[in-house]
Amino acid sequence: MLHKIIHLTKKLVQCPSISPFDAKCQDIIIKILQKLRFDINIMNVNNTKNFWAIHNIKYKNIYDTLVFAGHTDVVPPGNIKQWKFNPFKPVIKDKILYGRGVCDMKGSLAAMIFAAKKFISYYPHYYGCIAFMITSDEEGSAKDGTIKIIQNLLEKKEKVDFCIIGEPTSNKIIGDNIKNGRRGSLNVKLKIIGIQGHVAYHNLAKNPIHIVIPLLNELILKKWSKENTLLPATSMQITRISSNIKNNNIIPGDINIYINFRFNNEINYQNILQELKNIIKKYILNFNIKWDLSAKPYLSNKYYKKKKNLIQIVKKSIYSINNINPSLINDGGTSDGRFIIKTGAQIIELGLNNSTIHKINEHVYINDLYNLYKIYYEILKNTFLV
Repeated sequence: MLHKIIHLTKKLVQCPSISPFDAKCQDIIIKILQKLRFDINIMNVNNTKNFWAIHNIKYKNIYDTLVFAGHTDVVPPGNIKQWKFNPFKPVIKDKILYGRGVCDMKGSLAAMIFAAKKFISYYPHYYGCIAFMITSDEEGSAKDGTIKIIQNLLEKKEKVDFCIIGEPTSNKIIGDNIKNGRRGSLNVKLKIIGIQGHVAYHNLAKNPIHIVIPLLNELILKKWSKENTLLPATSMQITRISSNIKNNNIIPGDINIYINFRFNNEINYQNILQELKNIIKKYILNFNIKWDLSAKPYLSNKYYKKKKNLIQIVKKSIYSINNINPSLINDGGTSDGRFIIKTGAQIIELGLNNSTIHKINEHVYINDLYNLYKIYYEILKNTFLV
């Protein structure tokens, strides 16, 4: 089985699917799922490829549905000359598979597909539905991807009970860390307005770079919210400061400061914006703010009285394969879980090692692919057969 998983992972990596372009990755996956008798619903939007595939459709909305969610798009490879091997021509060396997207998340997709294939072949008369929710717009804007699939499912009142997202969550051993939530993300563009002038006559100008320094210092030192048992503390990072002046002898008339907040459920984005404005007004008279909320924090509830508990199912499955009890650590960036949570599904993120994602020489140990496949298979068994 391992060689089949590797072969599929390689085929997917050979498709240069830089977000949001799919480069025919989904054609490969759909062809496999069709042979397994999945009902395929293609939901492409603009340049984004999306599909929803469901097996055992006769049981839809009657018995439990478990969804494998993922994306075929990848981030750009960067400087190809710095890679050991061509990022879109996967190579195995010393039992390590190299290529853009092997961890994030084409390897997980291959593991999911073969886990589903094995389960369906061994238990063709199971009661329930296995589904796949796949997009090519997760690494990009995410405006035409999973959010559109979810809108469609909600309009049709299709039930989703459990969802496994194949994002790379593991640290050292496959399954040592899982997630059931993520922080929100707020992007702010702050324009500080001064007075342009000649550097030799600075007394006749007002340098926005100089006047903003005390503000930036307070923003950096401020504790926006504390951590809790489920989500890390809110963090603030200044990502860019720029002006439109190129000359060295001109004081700029204004500068733009770009800020990102990753915020937990101890604070909401309106509070962040209001606190930010209050701090700015202490130092700056002339400014304006534009903001964009790219994600709200979400948590998939840990406890369900009337349903099976997905966290316990996943923990049991991981322990049976790797003999470890996973930690529930909801760090990292945003994920499509923020859209899927609208269905009311229990959500767990579980995937490959995250140490090389988005980096030069992204790679995965081939044995990790096999272990992840076995864990996914155990999750299916513990969901539908227990």
